[in-house]
Formats: sequence, C-alpha cells, structure tokens
Amino acid sequence: MSDPRASLDSGHVKSCCADAYASDWAHLLLGDSFHPGGLALTKRLGALMGLGRDSIVLDVACGRGTSAIAIAQEFGCRVTGIDLSEANVAAAREVAARAGLADRVRFEVGDGEALPVEAGSVDAVICECAFCTFPDKTTAAGEFARVLRPGGVLGLTDLTREGEVAPELDSLLGWVACVADAQPLDRYVEYLGAAGLIVSREERCDSALQQMVSQVRLKLLAAEVAAKLGKLAVSLDDVQTGKHLVRLAADAVAAGTLGYALLLARTPEGS
Repeated sequence: MSDPRASLDSGHVKSCCADAYASDWAHLLLGDSFHPGGLALTKRLGALMGLGRDSIVLDVACGRGTSAIAIAQEFGCRVTGIDLSEANVAAAREVAARAGLADRVRFEVGDGEALPVEAGSVDAVICECAFCTFPDKTTAAGEFARVLRPGGVLGLTDLTREGEVAPELDSLLGWVACVADAQPLDRYVEYLGAAGLIVSREERCDSALQQMVSQVRLKLLAAEVAAKLGKLAVSLDDVQTGKHLVRLAADAVAAGTLGYALLLARTPEGS
C-alpha cells in the first residue's frame, strides 16, 4: 500500500503548519505553549540541559515565543526564537517587549531546515513538538548540530509514533496535528546520531500527551456550544472535524501508538 504522506509537497506542508499554529483557533485549543507538558516541561527541559545566565539558546519553531520568554526568565539566558510564521514572530516580539525582555530575547522568521544562524554560535538548541512536522528531518537534525558549539546541548521533546494510525491522521491535516510523520523514539535517536549528536538521555513523557488530549477534548466541547450559538469565529463543521481527529488521536494514545518523549543530545567536545 502506498504511503499517502509521500505525495505531500514539503513546502505546502511547512506553509500549512505555519498558518495553522499562527491561528487563533490553535491558540484556543492548545493554550500558550502549544505542546504537551506546557511550561512545566519546558523549564524541566531547560534544567536538564544545564541552562544558565551565560547560555546562548536557540528555540527552533518557537511559535508565539512562550517557551523562549519563560526560559529567559527562569534561567537568565539569552534566547533567539525562530519560526516560519511571520504572524507568530510579530506576536512573540510584542510579548517580549511587554515583558521587558527585548534585550535578552529576540525572534526571527526562519526555517528549521535552514536556520538563519551561524555555525557553532549557540550553546543550546530547544525544539518542542516540532521536529515531527519537519518534512526533511535529516536536514533539520544536521542544522541543530551545525549551529551548536562543541559540547553544546540539544533539548528535544516530541510526539512519538509506533505503528499505524487511522487514515485521517496520515493526511495533511494529520501532519499539522503532529501525527502523520511522527516517528518512533529510536528513529529520532538515529536522526540525531547521523547528524553527529550524542544522545545522553531518553525519557518517556506519555502522560503529558494524555493530559493535553483530554484538555483539547474539553475545549472542543465548549467550542461546539459556542459555535452553535454563533459566538465563535470558527464553523461548526471545523469543530466537528477537530472533535473527530482528537477522538482518533485519543484512541491512538490509549493504544500506545502515540506517545511523547524527551531527548537530550550533545555535540562532541572536540568537534
């Protein structure tokens, strides 16, 4: 059987993902952090990475900048957030300015597969629930390694997938929902290893995904009521589609097909 994902154009996939995660609809359903575990997992990831006041950090696919700003506040480091969406970058800059962090946190439009960052220029790279959406994961992993200094650390959290999911989740919409091209944890380790990164920690965080799916289902029920009353700028059909996809995702999580994981990796000290 042919893989329906193979016919998807990578540029179109990137554009759709960027537009979707810049939308108010995504913000309504996913909150500020846009990833399982929220800021609690982000701060734990930063602590495991050993971030501090002298750290220069790159947040890849930073969304509206919630994690980048939280990391700067928690650890005192300097952070650059990169996102493909101009709308997300503009929103992130406004939030950073209001928080009085414009001197330590900045945001730029950029592609995770072609980072606008000099080689060996950052101490740490963070990528949360986004690597799974990159069409060319080999290139993206190579970019992580390229921009890190010798001994630099990568902190990655992402959706994992073991086996088949419902056909609807293998579509473009499923890709945007982080499911269609999610990989087994050991495959992520292989991508990083092929890029010259040494994986030092692998940790399952499946409960974070279970909690997020439950939260999204509740928000969709509320959105359904609001849409029926004409109080939501989203059609009832879109809400019903969302409910269907989340139900399929919940079934896959319960079956152990979908999960969430944390990875730490480093560049060799002498590279």
